[in-house]
Formats: sequence, C-alpha cells, structure tokens
Amino acid sequence: MSDARRRTPVTPDGRLGTAAEHPGRRDARYRERRNALARPARGHRVGDPVPYAAYTESEHATWRTVRAALADAHSRYACAAVLEAATDAPIPADRIPQLADVGAALRPLTGFDFTLTGGLVEDGRFFRSLDLGYFHAVQYVRHPAVPLYTPEPDVIHDVVGHGIHLSSPRFAELYRLFGQAAVRVRTPEALTLLNRVYWFTLEAGVVAEGGGVKAYGAALLSSSGELARLDECDVRELDPGVMARTRYLVSGYQRVLFRARSLDHLTETLTGFLAGFDDEWARETTMGTGEVIHRPEVLPTRFAPDTAEWGP
Repeated sequence: MSDARRRTPVTPDGRLGTAAEHPGRRDARYRERRNALARPARGHRVGDPVPYAAYTESEHATWRTVRAALADAHSRYACAAVLEAATDAPIPADRIPQLADVGAALRPLTGFDFTLTGGLVEDGRFFRSLDLGYFHAVQYVRHPAVPLYTPEPDVIHDVVGHGIHLSSPRFAELYRLFGQAAVRVRTPEALTLLNRVYWFTLEAGVVAEGGGVKAYGAALLSSSGELARLDECDVRELDPGVMARTRYLVSGYQRVLFRARSLDHLTETLTGFLAGFDDEWARETTMGTGEVIHRPEVLPTRFAPDTAEWGP
C-alpha cells in the first residue's frame, strides 16, 4: 500500500473527512471510471438483461482485499443465519462476479435477481421492484485508497451484503414484504417512513445472539470497520414505529441501531408491521411530530450520490 493510501484513514464517525474530500470525489480518474461503469444503467428497465462489466485487475484486487477483511469480520460479528446463508451465496472470493451471473444463481434459491442501476434510485421504483423479485445493484467498485469503507453503495456492498440476503429464503421474504407494502401506498411521505424501517432492519439491523449483538444488515455486512464498532452504538429495541420516526446516517458509521430479540422476532415484527402499513398509518405517524416530509429522505434508499454520475 502506498504512503498516500496510508495517509487517508477513516475518521471516527466513519467518514474520510468531508464528502468533498473523499478520494472517490477528488480523484478525477476514478470518477471517470466509476461513471463509465454506471453509464450502461441509463435507460435500463427493471428486468432487462444486465450487461457484463470488464473489470480491471486493480478492481479485482480491491474486491479481494475487502472480501478477506469481511470474511474475518463476519466470523466474529455476523449472526448465525447470515453465516449459514453465506455458504449458499454465489459470491467468489478471488474476483468481482458479474451481476448477471450472481442473479442467475440467486433465482433458483429465492426467485430474486439483480437489475442494474447507476446510483440513486427513487424509493418507489426501488421498493416496488422488490415486489417483482428484482434488487437494484451497481457495477462500480469503491475507491482503492479506502477499500474497507465506502460512503456509497458499490458492487461489493450489493453483491456481498444483499447477495447473502437474497440467497436465503428467510431474508428474501422480508424484501418481498417491503415491496408489497410499497405497492399499496401512493405518498412520498409513506415511502420515506418505509425507507427508514428498511434501513434500520435490512441495511443496518442487529440481533441479540451469543450474549451480545450480531449483525444481519447488508450495510453492516459490507463494512468490516463498522462491524468492529457495534459495541459503540446506541442499541435500541426493535420498534418499527420508532424506526419510522428516526433519521439515519446515509454516509458514515451508524450511531443508532435497533436490535431484534431473534430473527423470528424480526420476522414476526416486520410481517405484522408491513401487513398494516399504508398511507393513513404514515399520515398519523407524522402528525404531531413536527416533521414535514415533502419528499423522500435527503438521499433515497440507495444512499447513493446526488446524481448517477459524480461531477467535479
């Protein structure tokens, strides 16, 4: 690793300085490559074939570095159900797999497949695609200067974090339930609240296990640094109503997590909540809180950059 890479540590809150200082934004060559890998997503319709990406050896090396770190972190911090699902997940350790190939392997396991996005996805499109059995995923790779942390989703996050989930019928069914709930609502306010519950469960969820907490959320599973800091978080009891009223960090390590007593508890809680979720519930939830929601979260569900491409 070069001296330049050693001089770019992640700060205590999980960021590399400000967003503008992150090498993914400051490195013009990286931005050009990232945008080239994102460009095929323009005009891509949900369910269309995902084109193959020609990855470089440097990008494969970043994948191997992250996969090695995550293998150790998962053995220590991931819950038993995740470790079991990972044994069936079609995710190689030595190279970046093609989304099309991983999706084809997922279909017989859970019926899910990947569909391509270049970055940000509007909440309605994202969630309603889950109802159809499609998960939006990107093809670009995080900046090699900080391989163990990324402030936006990349192919490692999508394939490792969500790919493990979508290899498991238990987790895949929860994705479908979120999709079914989204189909029933029409207001952006409702989608924002649904987004938050999704975030605090399938992205950043933890479960009581082994006398402590273990991770099952995909965002946690794709960040070895964040996994190692679970005991520093404010861990609260699982409560969809509270989660729906809690803003999350779209970039940086989470300070607040919600713990399920078990995965059965998680499934029962989400099943009941999502079955009754509708626009009226969302309206009543936001009334009296002082919060006015005019649009989805500052960055939507895919917590990606403001546009499909990073500009100067």
